[in-house]
Amino acid sequence: MTLENQPVLTGSLVRLEQLSEKHFGGYWAMMSDPEGKRLTGTQQEFTQELTRHWLATRTEHNDRADWAIMRANTFVGEIVLNNLNTANQSVNFRISLVGPHAYGFGYGTEAIRLVLDYAFDVAGLHRVELEVYDFNPRARHVYTKCGFIEEGTRRDALLWDGKWHDAITMAILATDPRPAHTP
Repeated sequence: MTLENQPVLTGSLVRLEQLSEKHFGGYWAMMSDPEGKRLTGTQQEFTQELTRHWLATRTEHNDRADWAIMRANTFVGEIVLNNLNTANQSVNFRISLVGPHAYGFGYGTEAIRLVLDYAFDVAGLHRVELEVYDFNPRARHVYTKCGFIEEGTRRDALLWDGKWHDAITMAILATDPRPAHTP
C-alpha cells in the first residue's frame, strides 16, 4: 500500500492535483501567511530555496500524497495524507488554505470529502486522523461536518506567543458514515 501517483480529484468547486513546482507562487504565499502558520502551529521558518526543493522532490516519498487545491486555475491551498502506517491501514491528514480570501466558500469541505473518498475507496485505508488546535473552531466544525469524530485532547501541545494550547485529536474510520457531498 502506497500513496504515490495520486490521481486528480475533481469536485464541483475544486480540483485536486498533485502538488508540484508549478504551484510554487501560491504555495509560498500560503507558507508565508502568519495566520495560516498560527492555525497549523507551524513554527518552522522556510526559505524559498527549501520550499522549491521540497516541491521538486516531494514525489520521491511514497508514504504521502500531497495535492494542490485549485479553484479554476488558482491555487487556494494544499491537502495532504502523510505518515502512512501500512500495518494499521492508517494515515495522518492535514489541510491548509492560502488565506482568508479562500475561507467560507466550501473549498476545504469539498477537498476533504474528495480526499476521504480516495483514502477509503481507492487507497483502501481504514483510519484517517488529524490534530486541530483549540483556537481553531472553524476547522473543527468543518472536520465534524465531514465525519471526523473527536477522540481526545493532547493538553498544552503547542506553545504559541507565550501561551499553551491543546491539540484535539480527531479521526474518521472507513466504517463511519460519511456525509453527502454538498458544500
